[in-house]
Amino acid sequence: VQLVESGGGSVQAGGSLRLSCVATGYNISVYCMVWFRQAPGKEREGVAFIDSESDTSYADSVTGRFAISKDYAENTLYLQMNTLKPEDTAMYYCAADFVSDCVVGWARAGDFSYWGQGTQVTVS
Repeated sequence: VQLVESGGGSVQAGGSLRLSCVATGYNISVYCMVWFRQAPGKEREGVAFIDSESDTSYADSVTGRFAISKDYAENTLYLQMNTLKPEDTAMYYCAADFVSDCVVGWARAGDFSYWGQGTQVTVS
């Protein structure tokens, strides 16, 4: 299983970015997949979750601004980020695993075996 993120960058507050996570070695439809982020000096937090049935959940801090989705044809996970704020600045990682409670507030970083290398998002 390999996960490769892309799409990060620097953007002004109020702007948008779309992150991609290309998966190889498995079918994304069967896994819980999550976008985590980690800012310097802070714990890694899950911000957007999508389960094997494509049910989604979000951290309160991004609800209404971020949207997670899957493209089965491309075997790719996306995170559309709108109305970005400086506090969204972090390294963003996609993660995947068979996690039964694939919901914000339940699944934790330690529950996931497969991680991408991360992509930096900077909002000024």
